[in-house]
Formats: sequence, C-alpha cells, structure tokens
Amino acid sequence: MKAARDWAVENLPNVDASRVGIIGWSHGGFQTLMNIFNWPDAYQAAYAGVPVSDLVQRMGYKSQGYRNIFAEFIGKQAVDDPAEYKRRSPAFLANKLATPLLVHTNTNDEDVNVMEVEHLIDALKAAGKKFEYKIYQNAPGGHHFNRIDTKLARESRSEIYEFLGKYLK
Repeated sequence: MKAARDWAVENLPNVDASRVGIIGWSHGGFQTLMNIFNWPDAYQAAYAGVPVSDLVQRMGYKSQGYRNIFAEFIGKQAVDDPAEYKRRSPAFLANKLATPLLVHTNTNDEDVNVMEVEHLIDALKAAGKKFEYKIYQNAPGGHHFNRIDTKLARESRSEIYEFLGKYLK
C-alpha cells in the first residue's frame, strides 16, 4: 500500500502529498494500521474498519486451515513463535500511532471477533494515543455491517467521510 501511495504522489499531478488518507476493511484494516504505524508521515488520516489487530489472539479462534496459511507466510505457527506474531500485530504496535485514526467494529462480526479490535482500542488508550472509535452493537450484516444498504450503514459511512474530510480537507 505504501508503494502505491508513493507512486500516486510521484506520478499523478492531482494527488497532494499533504492530503493522503488510507482506509481499509478487515485485512485491509490490518494493512491500514501497519501502514500508519510504519510510515506515519505518509498519511494524514486513516480509517480501519473491523481491522485484524491481534494475530496471536486470532490464531486462537480461527480454523487450522486459516492458521496454516499464516504459518506458511510467517514460517511458524503462532503457538511456536508468539513473539513473531505479536511483532506483526497492530495491537502490539499501538505506541507508534501518530496519524489521526478512526476505528469501527461490530460485536456480532463473524470474521474479526470484536475482542481483537477491543485489544487494539485498549492498547491505544494505554499508550495515551488520541484516536476515535465506535463499537457497533449487533449491527445488521455482521462483518459487512457498513457495506450494506441500511440506515446504520449509511450513518457509519457518513462518519468515515466526515472524519477523513476533517483531516484531508
């Protein structure tokens, strides 16, 4: 994602490097968080929707098939090297937040369990970071709650646009 941002800033005349935001959902939310934690000066605002946030915790509630995909990429199972999974988890990097951030999650998400995102939120608070968040209670659509056509989804998207607009002008 950072390479795409850099390419756009360097090659597209209508892209203003001082007004770049990043948004992502689920694993895209994970990528959003990792980008703002690793390159805080590259982005002026970020939105992470139901972000994958804690790979150690996630490996505990996902299927063995899912865990195997990560083990293939990382080289080990989380149980064999939890420190490596923590190193790659936004919840354990919360102290690096320097970019305005909005996080949304949902209590009935069947993919990214709310406890994962709550761990991120708690870690950001413990690190004394300023950010915004909302935990939706049993919002229709579960994991996809703000990508469907409901009043609540439209309100959620409006909140995202307002947040980004405030920082990206």
